[in-house]
Amino acid sequence: MNIRPITTRKIIVSAFMLCFYCLVNAQNYIEIKPDDDEKEIVKKAASVKPTQRQLNWQKLEVTGFLHFGINTFTGKEWGDGSESPSLFNPSKLDTDQWVKVAKKAGINLLILTAKHHDGFCLWPTQTTEYSIKNAPYLDGKGDILKSLAESCKKFDMKIGVYLSPWDRNAKSYGSEAYNEMFRNQLTEVLSQYGKIDEVWFDGANGEGPNGKKQEYDWSSYYNLIRKLQPDAVIAVMGPDVRWVGTETGYGRETEWSVVPANNLDQNNIAAGSQQQMNIKPAGDMQNKDVGSRDKILKAKGLVWYPAETDVSIRPGWFYHAHEDSKVKSKEKLLDIYFHSVGKNGVLLLNIPPTKEGLIHQIDETNLIEWKNLRDQIFGNNVLHHKGVKLLKDGNRKSLKNDGTGIWTTKKENQELIFEYESTKDLTFNILQLGEFIKWGQRVEKFEIQVKKNNNWESIANGTTIGYKRIMVLPTTVSNHIRIKITQSRLNPFVDKIGLYHYEDIAKLDGKAH
Repeated sequence: MNIRPITTRKIIVSAFMLCFYCLVNAQNYIEIKPDDDEKEIVKKAASVKPTQRQLNWQKLEVTGFLHFGINTFTGKEWGDGSESPSLFNPSKLDTDQWVKVAKKAGINLLILTAKHHDGFCLWPTQTTEYSIKNAPYLDGKGDILKSLAESCKKFDMKIGVYLSPWDRNAKSYGSEAYNEMFRNQLTEVLSQYGKIDEVWFDGANGEGPNGKKQEYDWSSYYNLIRKLQPDAVIAVMGPDVRWVGTETGYGRETEWSVVPANNLDQNNIAAGSQQQMNIKPAGDMQNKDVGSRDKILKAKGLVWYPAETDVSIRPGWFYHAHEDSKVKSKEKLLDIYFHSVGKNGVLLLNIPPTKEGLIHQIDETNLIEWKNLRDQIFGNNVLHHKGVKLLKDGNRKSLKNDGTGIWTTKKENQELIFEYESTKDLTFNILQLGEFIKWGQRVEKFEIQVKKNNNWESIANGTTIGYKRIMVLPTTVSNHIRIKITQSRLNPFVDKIGLYHYEDIAKLDGKAH
């Protein structure tokens, strides 16, 4: 493609100064003052950036959940803490197999349910007798977390841990003594198994064996994680990553990573850190609209708080043999990918091991076919075909560190237009766009057009882009294409543009079921 270079010194200096401002002033929160007008608030929203750990997490795109434990052997989804450890005895457990299947599926991090709500621990903890050390598996010498950590290291896979704060077995649950026990459990899993990349909490808070509910000391949990594993993201009851709001795998049509944080004040920022929030941002994060102009104009502060979109490959989260015929197909997984990763989220896909301790063959086959399908589609960007020229674009500036490029506009509030001409007709039905989110999320509206009878006609339009936006289009044949960023918070920074074709696009229903 022909990229028009930036030729004037003024534009180069301006772009440099803008980039310098973005990097020097990068932080993932900002306070809104009572006298800030709309222009100032929009400017502030455009200046909020992800922390390095949030950026690293977003780039993973697809992560995996491994729901495994006592429930695997009882057929339950939620155990009550009374199940005997003697039930836990996988006969063929192979964590290498888990990781190799995940790698083949394009999954980049695996999260183990080290402790679910039943309280049974998959490592030989010193905090309770209700753990793998009292199970027949390997005569009580087993340690699933250790085995998985070693497999992840062997095959260059990132690892995360799920540790349920709700514990239906612990007698101390409902008292301050339990908070101490839980911190001790966190200390064990975060200090004995090497680098941990994600710590995952949910918000479940039911009764313990004594009928009491626990008041979780979240702040102390977060501080401990930051101390022991400073590079780990804390999700989804945490300050780094939020839950998208459903367990279907389908995100919002408009997904902002910059959202209101109505508990933002300097007392809530960790001492010595002025670049990140270390508390869970307060606000309603499950509405259809979480970050539009209407929402941010009413906020007390703004924070970078991206969405994780979770779903299981099966109807349940733990393995159940009667669900072997209900494993999601490669087409359904592709549709979910489009509506999670393709809607500015990270997909957390659950793959539950069997009673034997293996990923089932059906799950493995569908996962690998899904990955092959993604490679087939996104390995063929029709805009890169011979004879395709980029006639019109924004100003592209190369980045020294990673060799990529971004497009932006000379001035604020300008449309950013990309116009392509091809010597042959191009057939496509998928659009992919992306923003360089290291400098923030800014695009509010975009449109794709094709030329017919010398007139431009719109075939689709959308709202947010974020790290990645994938849109299914009507199957279109054209040799003149125009992509327009029509509204943005300050100058947009676009770094991904692609058009693709999938022959079986009709198999994607776009429905959360």
